[in-house]
Amino acid sequence: MSAVVTPDAIMQLGFGFWGSRTLLSAVELGLFTELAKGPLTLEEVRTKVGLHERGARDFLDALVALGMLTRENGKYGNTPATDLYLDRAKPGYIGGMLEMMSARLFRFWADLTDGLRTGLPQNESKHGGDLFGTLYSEPRRLEQFLSAMTGLSLGLARVLAEKFPWSEYQSFVDIGAAQGGVPVVLAQTHPHLKGTGADLPIVGPIFEKYVASHGLQDRLKFAPLDFFEQALPKADVITMGHILHDWDLPTKKMLIRKAYDALPPGGALVVCEAIIDDDRKTNAMGLLMSLNMLVETPGGFDFSGADCAGWMSEVGFKQIRVEPLSGPDSMVVGIK
Repeated sequence: MSAVVTPDAIMQLGFGFWGSRTLLSAVELGLFTELAKGPLTLEEVRTKVGLHERGARDFLDALVALGMLTRENGKYGNTPATDLYLDRAKPGYIGGMLEMMSARLFRFWADLTDGLRTGLPQNESKHGGDLFGTLYSEPRRLEQFLSAMTGLSLGLARVLAEKFPWSEYQSFVDIGAAQGGVPVVLAQTHPHLKGTGADLPIVGPIFEKYVASHGLQDRLKFAPLDFFEQALPKADVITMGHILHDWDLPTKKMLIRKAYDALPPGGALVVCEAIIDDDRKTNAMGLLMSLNMLVETPGGFDFSGADCAGWMSEVGFKQIRVEPLSGPDSMVVGIK
C-alpha cells in the first residue's frame, strides 16, 4: 500500500516565518533576560516587557509550543537553552545575531524574489546606501552588528579551540575580528597563545573594551586593517571566520593570497564558514547563508569545501583538509 503524500512539510516550511518572527520579537523585547531572573506569571511578564493584554497569552504560549519557554504552575520560564544563550547578562549570549535579524534582515528577505530576478542586493543599497558603510557609520548600529558577529561565532570558536592543533603554534591573527569573540575564546582555552584581532580602525575601541572585560588585554591586541589596501598582519595562524563569503570570487582569491604571503613556512590558514557540502544537498543553512549574501552583498556567496580547497591550492597551500565544527559550520585548513 503506497504511503499517503501530505502537504505537511510544505506548509510547515511556508509558515516558518511565523515562528521565526515570534522568537525574534521575544529577543527584541528582552523577554529571556527578564525570565532569567526567575519565572513570571502572565501579568508579571506583561508588566516587565510592556505587552498589551491582547496577544500576550498567545505570544507566550506560542513560545512554549515552539520549545523556547516552559510553563509550570501558571508561571513562564526559560528553557535551559534559552537561559544560557538568550540572556543578555550571560557571556554565552547569541541574541545579538537575532537582534540584527529582527532589525534588518527580516524585512530585507521579504524582497528575496526581487534579488533572485535581478541578482542585486535587497538591503540598504537598494535605496542608495551601502551595507558596510551603513553599519559602520553609526556607533549603536555598529555595536549591534559586531555583537551579532560575536553571537554567530561563539559556538564555532569553542569547537575551533578544541579541534585545531593550537599547541603547535604560538600566535594567530583573526581577520575581521569584530568584538573579538574568536580571539577571546582561543586565548582563554590556550594560555600560551598570543593573538591579534584585525578589523577596520573604527572597530578598535569596541574590540579593546570586549577583550579588557575578559582580562586578556596583555595577550590580545588590535590591528587596524583595510585588507583591500594593506597586507595582512603576520602570525603563525591566520583565521577568517565568516569573512570570505562576503565577497566575489576575485576578492576571495585575493584574501587567500594575502594570507599565504603573511604566513611563515608551516603556518596555517583556517577558513571557517557554513561550508556547503560538496553535493549541495544537505547543508541547508550553508545554502541559505549564500542566499543571504545575495540579499546583503553585490557579489558574495558561500561555497563548498572543495571550492575553498581549490582556491587555496592555487596559491600554494598544501595538506588542505575540511573538518566539521559546530552546527552548519566547518573549517578548511591549508598549510603553507
